[in-house]
Amino acid sequence: MAAPERFPAQSGELTLAGPAGAIEALVELPEPDKARAGTAIVCHPHPLHEGTMHNKVVTMTARSLRELGLAVLRFNFRGVGESAGSYDNGAGEAEDVRAIAAWLEEVRPGDQLWLAGFSFGAYVAARAAQDLPVRQLVSIGPAVENFDMAGLRRPDCPWLVIQGEEDEVVSPQAVFDWAATVRPPVQLIRMPETGHFFHRRLMDLRGALKNAVKGNLPPLRDA
Repeated sequence: MAAPERFPAQSGELTLAGPAGAIEALVELPEPDKARAGTAIVCHPHPLHEGTMHNKVVTMTARSLRELGLAVLRFNFRGVGESAGSYDNGAGEAEDVRAIAAWLEEVRPGDQLWLAGFSFGAYVAARAAQDLPVRQLVSIGPAVENFDMAGLRRPDCPWLVIQGEEDEVVSPQAVFDWAATVRPPVQLIRMPETGHFFHRRLMDLRGALKNAVKGNLPPLRDA
């Protein structure tokens, strides 16, 4: 299959071509008067633990970035939903991100590329950022104990990390310890009374994310 030759003119479902076959995706567009010259790719949590692009944290992350004026593309990793292929421990999933970024470069040339990910998706986004001109990286509840975040080269862009202090899946202290070693430093937001899935705190996540990155937004898109 071939990827669409144009970026969608309205929000909706999309099928892209990836290294393992079809990639099921969803595009969300901002209000036209708020649209900025940037597109964000949002990565979901672990495929083997029911992670999909419809995860609530992923959905809220996408909403937050869309409200800031970015076009947002979230997608299912290989083997999830209608995406072809099978789980590949982060390596193939990072290839999926790179394939989407290459397509975006063709259909939205000149756009700033933002990457965001939750849990396993945070690792995948950071891994893909090794080889992409990312202008903002967002890591939410990064799975630093299960995947080698420390072994990744720090991307040359602002890096926001949001971590709940009562995370029951990812060790908060492991995230804080890892973040303290990153140079140049990441922007770390510690959210008290917050678990891994931000139950009852999703609106707080939205506010924290938007406030943290608004100073790095791309310019408004030409009318």
